[in-house]
Amino acid sequence: MKYTKIVNAVDGSKASETAFKKAVEITKRNNAHLILAHVVDTRTFATAEAYDKSLSERAEKYAKDLLNEYVENAKEAGVENVSLMIKYGSPKVVIAKEIAPEYDADLIIVGATGLNAVERFLIGSVSESIARYAKCDVLISR
Repeated sequence: MKYTKIVNAVDGSKASETAFKKAVEITKRNNAHLILAHVVDTRTFATAEAYDKSLSERAEKYAKDLLNEYVENAKEAGVENVSLMIKYGSPKVVIAKEIAPEYDADLIIVGATGLNAVERFLIGSVSESIARYAKCDVLISR
């Protein structure tokens, strides 16, 4: 099977970096379009933003800087067709139900999370939710 549109969800973590490297390899091998996506998890700062209005601005700046760095790295590695996408909401939902369908992606690549068993039981991992709700293939990188 040949993949043509690959969404790689990145958040700056070590697991995300590993997933990015795999995404670059697969994108080059398939001569595909790589969509680097970051979801600003609004739940993490919704309450705190009442006290500090600059949180969302800083989160957006972080996302732009992060994605621009990944785009540069992808191009240096030989990926010719690369886009970036920043969205707001829950990464569990937005990646699988908004970003991938918007690009008609046929593969989503994400890093495995570092949650322990209790945390996964209580809140579930992002990668697990993406795998459950995506309409296309999902690669979870360890």
